[in-house]
Amino acid sequence: MNSKNKNNLTRREFVKNSSLALTGSMIASPAFSSVLNNLTKKKKVALVGTGSRGNSFFGKFLKETYGDVIEFVGLCDINSGRVAFSKKYIGVDCPTFTDFDKMLDALEIDLLMVTTVDATHHEFIIKGLNRNIDVVTEKPMTTDEEKCQLIIDAQRKSKGKLIMAFNYRYGKIFTKLKEIIDSKEIGDLISVDLNWYLNTFHGADYFRRWHGLRSQSGTLLLHKSAHHFDLLNWMIGSDPIEVYANGALEKYGKNNAFRGDNCRSCSHTKECDFYYDMTKNEHYMNLYAANEKYDGYIRDNCLWREEIDIFDKMSVLVKYANNVEVTYSLTTYSPFEGFRFAFNGKEGRLETHEGIPWLEENPENQAELHEKEMDNTSHTKKEVKFHEIVTQRNFENYKKIMFPYLRSGHWGGDKLMFDAIFRDKNLKPTLNHAANVRDGSLAVLIGIAARKSIDSGKSVKISELTDLIPKVNKWS
Repeated sequence: MNSKNKNNLTRREFVKNSSLALTGSMIASPAFSSVLNNLTKKKKVALVGTGSRGNSFFGKFLKETYGDVIEFVGLCDINSGRVAFSKKYIGVDCPTFTDFDKMLDALEIDLLMVTTVDATHHEFIIKGLNRNIDVVTEKPMTTDEEKCQLIIDAQRKSKGKLIMAFNYRYGKIFTKLKEIIDSKEIGDLISVDLNWYLNTFHGADYFRRWHGLRSQSGTLLLHKSAHHFDLLNWMIGSDPIEVYANGALEKYGKNNAFRGDNCRSCSHTKECDFYYDMTKNEHYMNLYAANEKYDGYIRDNCLWREEIDIFDKMSVLVKYANNVEVTYSLTTYSPFEGFRFAFNGKEGRLETHEGIPWLEENPENQAELHEKEMDNTSHTKKEVKFHEIVTQRNFENYKKIMFPYLRSGHWGGDKLMFDAIFRDKNLKPTLNHAANVRDGSLAVLIGIAARKSIDSGKSVKISELTDLIPKVNKWS
């Protein structure tokens, strides 16, 4: 082949000739795969649900970071004003819809992203799977066992696949803990203690929004704890079999002497420690306040309103098929934000913490912590900061690992998760970071079982909720 002919090869001829010449070992070569990937079309993605999570994390961030491999072909939301604003904010030129079925009928979609109110996730997941479209859904997968079973059934019939956006799994600190557990540094696991603390900024904010209604969020045992339950399932490497829980609503909701319609119009701003001035947030004013007229959704609702019916304190006991036992608690009005993780093994103990002020050399501003978790830009601090990870084998001295601290982008997990989804890039394939319909189901089934246990005062078996059969080893 002369140089002229080689330079004038068409795309089709190049792929054909390359395939014939390189059949065999080169097809599996990363370099060859990269060449083919560069020749493929962008993945056509559509988004349903354009609240702050949808238009920032699944919208603007993806457009700016993965615009070379994805193309937004549609945005959908029941609020016409919100979806119109989100189109401009994300920076895309695609049609918008307020009718999801019309969007499915009108567009060719490779991947559907679901970021709607939790209680409606199942509707869009199932409709996407029924059309053999791949679906990425925000946590929790759904909010009750009937909807969970419907999703499981839809996945079994579909050529599309459901991908759970469990970004915590990819977080660098949690990946490190998983590696230590799998190394058997502390022997086989026997129990885990996890205490998660939401502060009076982040925790309180759930009670201002739709999350405060059980009918929409399923309680924080689903909306928030699904992250934590999935982490536990993934780290333990087994399936939950039985749950017992306690919980109550003792701080927010009707547990206050005064209340208002919302923070902007409230007459109690000077006496309310939880007063939130949304007018200082230009983005929220444009996204929410300007579009209240379309669906009546109030972003700065009163967290003392009497209709709130979720729990603000929760404690859960979980037994696993491999006999590991978990004690878990979630606090929603802590003075600080953070967690304590402790893993007890037959040969020792592993533990770490984050955000405990008296254990931190440089405690962070509590009002800014959640913003840093959600933000995918870097937050460089002048001082070097570390996570302290401590292991101690029986009859030996403890060992301390100073693991580099990263808060932004959910401990760095956002970028790694999306790299796996959109670039097929996985730095640690043996750790099973990718989460599917079974993972999504088991995470919410713990929360559903916990909610049922609180309501009934009895323990609940996971096997009674859907037709999933718990496994001793998740990947057996």
